[in-house]
Amino acid sequence: MSFKIPDTPEELFRQGQHNFNNLNKFLPTLFVIVLLLATAATSFYTVSPNEVGVIRRFGQYVRTTDPGLHFKLPLNIEKLDKVKVRFPYKEEFGFRTIMAGVNTKYSNRRYIEESIMLTGDLNVLDVSWTVEFKIKDPVKLLFNIRAPRETVRDLSEAVMRQVIGDSSVSEALTTRRDQISQNAHELLQAVLDSYDSGIQIETVKLQDVNVPQRVQKSFNEVNEAEQEKERVINEAWEAYNKIIPKAKGQAAKTISEAEGYASARISKAEGDANKFIETWNAYKEAKDVTRRRLYLETLEEILPKAGKIYVFEPEANNVLPLINLTEGKTNE
Repeated sequence: MSFKIPDTPEELFRQGQHNFNNLNKFLPTLFVIVLLLATAATSFYTVSPNEVGVIRRFGQYVRTTDPGLHFKLPLNIEKLDKVKVRFPYKEEFGFRTIMAGVNTKYSNRRYIEESIMLTGDLNVLDVSWTVEFKIKDPVKLLFNIRAPRETVRDLSEAVMRQVIGDSSVSEALTTRRDQISQNAHELLQAVLDSYDSGIQIETVKLQDVNVPQRVQKSFNEVNEAEQEKERVINEAWEAYNKIIPKAKGQAAKTISEAEGYASARISKAEGDANKFIETWNAYKEAKDVTRRRLYLETLEEILPKAGKIYVFEPEANNVLPLINLTEGKTNE
C-alpha cells in the first residue's frame, strides 16, 4: 500500500476526515481496554511481611490489612498507605553513621547545633545519643502526625535538653548517665502519647557526653583541683576517724573508772555509816562492854603495826621483855 500525498487542500481534508472516521470506530473499544487495565492495576495490591496496609475511602479510614495480596476499590476510590510496623527506626543526634557493620564508619562532620547543651549548674556539654522507635498504631500515625521522623527528632532534642538541664555537669558525665537516658525515654514517650502519635519509643541511649573541645583543658584543670580537694578532705576524715574514736574511748574509760571509784567510795561510806550506827546502838545498850570491845579492837588493829614493843618501869633497872605480839602475823 503506497501513500499518496494529496495534490489539493480539499483532497487533504477529505483524507483526514476519512481517517478520523475510521479512528472513531475503535475509540470505545480502546477506552474500555484502558479502563479495564486501570481498574486491574489499581484494584490489587500486596503488603510486605513487615508492613500493614491502611485503606482510606475518599480520605476516611476504612480498614487495616495484614501482609499478603488484597483487593481494594479501584480508580482512587480507596487509597492505600503502607506503614512499616515491624521495622526499627533509629535517629542519631550529635553524630551520623555512614556505614554500619563490623568496622562502623562515622561522619567527620560535627553536629554541634543539636549536641551542645547547658547543664543545671550552667556548664556546657557536648552530648550525642540515639533514639530507636517503632510504629505501634499506623492509623494514629497517618492521621495525627504529618512528619513522624521530624517530629521524633525535634521532640527528642527538646527532651534531652530538658533532662540535661536538670542535672549538674558531674552527674551528666558520671553518676546519672543511665538515669538521664531513662528519664529522657519516659518523658519523650509521654509527649508522643499526648500527641496520640502511635509511636512507641524502644530505647534512648547516651552515646557520648563530653565537654566541648575548646574548654577541655580548663575543665581538666578544674577536675584535678576537685580531685585534690577530695583527697585532702578524705585524708582529714581519715585522721579524724583515727583520733576521735581513740579519744572517745579514753574518755569513756576515765568516766567508767571515776564512776567505779565513786561507787566504791559511796559503798564504803555507807558501810562505815551502818557500822557506826550499829556500834552506837550497842553502846547505848551496854556502854562498858562496848567501850572495852572498841578499845581491844583498836589495839588489835594498831599493835601488829607497831613492831617491837618495850615497857619501862620507873623503878626497874633493866628492860623487861614483853610477849612478842607480832609473832605469826605479817606487818602491813
